[in-house]
Amino acid sequence: MTAGSARTGHPGLAEFGETIFATMSELATRTQAVNLGQGFPDSDGPPEVLEAAADALRNGFNQYPPLSGHQVLRAAIAEHQRTYRGLEVDADSEVLVTAGATEALTASLMAFVGHGDEVIMFEPYYDSYAAAVALAGGVRRVVTLRPPDDGVGAFGFELDELRATVNDRTRVLLLNTPHNPTGKVFTRTELMQLAEIACERDLLVIADEVYEHLTFDGHQHISIAALPGMADRTITISSAGKTFSVTGWKIGWACAAPPLMQAIRSVKQYLTFVNGGPFQPAVAVGLGLGAAYFAGVAADLQARRDRLRASLTNAGFVTFASQGTYFTTVDIRPLGTDDGRAFCLALPERAGLVAIPSVVFYDTEPEGRHLVRFAFCKSDAVLDQAAERLAAFS
Repeated sequence: MTAGSARTGHPGLAEFGETIFATMSELATRTQAVNLGQGFPDSDGPPEVLEAAADALRNGFNQYPPLSGHQVLRAAIAEHQRTYRGLEVDADSEVLVTAGATEALTASLMAFVGHGDEVIMFEPYYDSYAAAVALAGGVRRVVTLRPPDDGVGAFGFELDELRATVNDRTRVLLLNTPHNPTGKVFTRTELMQLAEIACERDLLVIADEVYEHLTFDGHQHISIAALPGMADRTITISSAGKTFSVTGWKIGWACAAPPLMQAIRSVKQYLTFVNGGPFQPAVAVGLGLGAAYFAGVAADLQARRDRLRASLTNAGFVTFASQGTYFTTVDIRPLGTDDGRAFCLALPERAGLVAIPSVVFYDTEPEGRHLVRFAFCKSDAVLDQAAERLAAFS
């Protein structure tokens, strides 16, 4: 290896530059725009959880936790899976606490994907998925989620397209539900179709469920691991950040059968090893808050979704119903352009707003060129300010 080649970095990451989130956040700061781009709340989580973190800081949780995470959190995760997902999970052998869901996903891919192995994911996809597959030496293959032709209902996929994408090199099906950025909640019928393919073709499923409690209009999140034949071939990933509005804590977890978990632990120990000791018992408190808490968070977000969607519709966008998550997707073509990237780069100066061009989440760029993602996980005051700017913009 020459000195020059040593400085080129990981070859699999050559296509990845600065993330769109860094670009748009810098624009928001420079223009003092209302930032509806990056998905983080502008208020802190429940006081019980915050106080539990403060107690942990004062009472001996400041050193390295065990590799798998503090037992109190692992037990709370296992109980959560039993109560809300119908899954029997052993807290000692089937739960791993990670540095956010991103580490859980990356460690899982690195554990099971080798050079040339293929990973199928639905586009649009959260941008870290592609980078994690590349780090593992894998090859990503995409199946497109397309908006409904009549603008009503959820994004959907073609089952034949998915079946045609699976081949002898396919190792993993990467699933995100509720889905960022489209807001789609995969139905039981759709999950059964995915499960059937996974069993037929002996695929591992990695299920990113970080928005599991943030669903609207009666839509219910279902864990694919709970379907027949899937418990032993699914890695279920979630985190505290979205549910408890503590995205900076970076406490995530993975649940999987012991043979899968052993492999993930072997990778995770050489990534962060451990993280967030004082936050782990606090997240355990959060997971025990009960169904009323989770329902209240979802209802509050649904109202914020409706508030922003009305403003976007009034401004002339075609808005697609978000069934869950922090996000809503719009079609900008009624505004006279189909270039979402240029639109979003100009929007801070034109309207004092920041959004994310959905095209950055696509491999098949024409599918997402005209789409833009807005975040509604903001205070009423921020959403009101956004509404005023959208009204002036329109």
